[in-house]
Amino acid sequence: METIFALASAQGRAGVSVVRLSGPDAHVVLGGLINNMPADRVAGLREIRDPTGELLDQALVLRFDAPHSFTGENVVELHLHGSIAVVQSVLRTLGDNPRMRLAEPGEFTRRALENGKMDLAQVEGLADLIESETEAQRKQAVRVVSGELGKLVEGWRSSLIRAAALMEATIDFADEDVPIDVSPEVMALLVQVKSELQGEIAGSRVAERIRLGFEVAIVGRPNAGKSTLLNAFAGRDAAITSDVAGTTRDVIEVRMDLNGLPVTILDTAGLRKGLDKVEALGISRAVSRAEDADLRIFLTDDVTNLPLTPVRDDIIVSPKADQTGVGVSGLTGQGVSELLDQVQNILGNRSSQAGLATHERHRTAMQSTLAALDVVLPLVEYGPEHYDIAAEELRSAIHALEALVGRIDVENLLDEIFASFCLGK
Repeated sequence: METIFALASAQGRAGVSVVRLSGPDAHVVLGGLINNMPADRVAGLREIRDPTGELLDQALVLRFDAPHSFTGENVVELHLHGSIAVVQSVLRTLGDNPRMRLAEPGEFTRRALENGKMDLAQVEGLADLIESETEAQRKQAVRVVSGELGKLVEGWRSSLIRAAALMEATIDFADEDVPIDVSPEVMALLVQVKSELQGEIAGSRVAERIRLGFEVAIVGRPNAGKSTLLNAFAGRDAAITSDVAGTTRDVIEVRMDLNGLPVTILDTAGLRKGLDKVEALGISRAVSRAEDADLRIFLTDDVTNLPLTPVRDDIIVSPKADQTGVGVSGLTGQGVSELLDQVQNILGNRSSQAGLATHERHRTAMQSTLAALDVVLPLVEYGPEHYDIAAEELRSAIHALEALVGRIDVENLLDEIFASFCLGK
């Protein structure tokens, strides 16, 4: 295993910059640059000097001996003064050492995975934590990084292994008089896992929306005040407003943080029969995006004759309260705060049902497990003569769960996953 290094903090000038080394020669290499290496998991202030003895910086040095480190290898972190020149001089000195090479994006985390310090779900959670912009995203990612999803999956796996073992024991003694009927315990294990899987699959879609962000579409007829309302939500002129009908031709997006929830508000073209091809295209796109949105705000007094029909939780509100005194007005601000509160409450209620699985890959693996259980359960009910087939199907279910946490069959995914990581992670 090669020893790698990289800047682990953000590029550019900062108060402190962190350079990380990991691998079998990490301590040896650094020992040539400082005097008196700190003890394991102890920090010490040291002078960093290049091989000629020139002082590069005075840094806080943290040493971690394998396996007590993020990667599971020997690791050293240098907390340098955040000067661009200081950082470059240290990186250049490390790069000149034949025992070292620059890390690839995500390589520190990949080594943590390969050394059993993290499972694949935790790796994905770490990537989500780095990308998190809101409090809800942070909280959700922290739960995954802490291993909660992995523990849940391991519990399911253990139950299925227990069920398979009970059935295989019955198969082994098929020609003998076995006094204990294992069917009740097997059924109880399978039913419990199935129930928990169904709940987690249902919550995974909400969890994924928290990770990626909810979309809320403002829809209505031309000149209903949709763009003005969007600007009021955003607190800036994000969309062009005009008395001329059909001004909005494309979908305009504004990203917001609603009490910790990531929400993108969509301003769409006014819904009518397009007067020209460009407007017709904008209307078609508006309908498509609104149908795919998590929530729609119908800015209208009459939803009939619109190409969209409100569904559960959709909000219908009267437009231009500055003229009628009723509803909402982006121009004067009347009803805007109340409308945002309503959106926040609806999405907040949905978020309370979020599970731990946050990626489509997680959901697919759980659905594969559930499909296998749907085959196994009737076979168990048919009796011991079908246990051999049931046990084989259970192995497929266990296989899917092991792929979820990265134990097997994920090599083709790793390059794609780690490509999203920055160089020092």
